[in-house]
Amino acid sequence: MYLPKVRELKEAITALIRGPYTHPFPKEPTPVPDNLRAAPRYYEDFCIGCGACAEVCPAGAITVEDIKTENKFIRRLTCDYGNCIFCGECQLNCTTDKGIQLTPEYELSYFEHSEALEIIEHELVICEICGEVVAPKSQLLHLYEKLGTVAFSNPTIYLTRMHEFNILPEGSRRDDRKIDRWDMVRITCPSCRRDVLLKEEWG
Repeated sequence: MYLPKVRELKEAITALIRGPYTHPFPKEPTPVPDNLRAAPRYYEDFCIGCGACAEVCPAGAITVEDIKTENKFIRRLTCDYGNCIFCGECQLNCTTDKGIQLTPEYELSYFEHSEALEIIEHELVICEICGEVVAPKSQLLHLYEKLGTVAFSNPTIYLTRMHEFNILPEGSRRDDRKIDRWDMVRITCPSCRRDVLLKEEWG
C-alpha cells in the first residue's frame, strides 16, 4: 500500500486550515505591480490625431486611416492588441505625452477580433483650394496653443482657431485650382500654400 510522504501530508493539512497558497483568480483580480507595462489606451482629451504613435510602432499594431463621411473627413487611429507587444514606444513618442499611455490592463482575452481594437477618431481640416487633407483639427489647435503669438504667421493654424470662436465663417473648397492673392488668408495645404506665396511674390 502506497503511503503519502509526511511533507505532502503536512502541506495538504496546512492548506485546508490556512487556505491555498495561490491567489484566488478569477474570483478576485490578480494584483499587479505599479510599473507593469500592459495595454496602451488612447485619451481623447490629449490625443491630437497626429499619427506619431503609428509611425514608431515596431509591431505595426497602430494604423491611421483618413476617411470621408457624408459631411466631413475624419482620421481614424486603430490600436490592435492582437499585434501590440507593449513596448511603450507609442507613449514615449506621443506629441502631447498624454495622448496614448500604457495601462496595467493585461487580461486581453476576447471572443471577437473587433473587441481587441481600440479606435479613436478626429475631424480633419481640408485644404480650401485643392481639397487635400491638411491635418487633424485638434493638432492645429494644439499647435496654436504651443506657438502662442507665433501661430499668426501661419494662416492655416490661426484661421482654424478663429473658426472655433465662430468669428469667421467656414471656408469652402473651390472647384478650380486658380490661385489668387486672397488665398493668402485661406486654409491651405503646404503645396497650395507654396503656390500662393509664389503667386504673391512673383505674380
